[in-house]
Amino acid sequence: MQARMKHPAMIVPGAMQALMALNESSIKAGLPKQIVDMVHLRASQINGCSLCVAMHASDLKKGGETDERLYTVAAWREAPWFSEAERAALALTESVTRLSDRADPISDDVWAEATRHYDERALSALLLAISTINVWNRLNAATRQVAGSITA
Repeated sequence: MQARMKHPAMIVPGAMQALMALNESSIKAGLPKQIVDMVHLRASQINGCSLCVAMHASDLKKGGETDERLYTVAAWREAPWFSEAERAALALTESVTRLSDRADPISDDVWAEATRHYDERALSALLLAISTINVWNRLNAATRQVAGSITA
């Protein structure tokens, strides 16, 4: 495989720094890095971004994540290894990532469960983390960035 072009964030002045700063804002706001990485992995799985799937699975593994949890992020509803807060974050991730799949993309139930586990600051950080990875996924998929390459 070969990328269609150099990563857009590396071509447009200031774009990489802006995306990286936005990415870091979720962690600086107090959202645990493990949740950020898990959200990034799940959205990347949905969006078919192989570069991000490989990178975030590796980040989670380096952070001490178990194989069982890594292997089942895509099937988190049926796997017993996720906390209620993680499940709320993953449900919100799926809803925000798949906005056009339903008339009410973020249902009241998904929202209520997220607000049960995350205060306004953490929920804001979570929404920013989900939105940011979706930007990365779209840039990577459009330009066919290759898994294992460090171009994003």
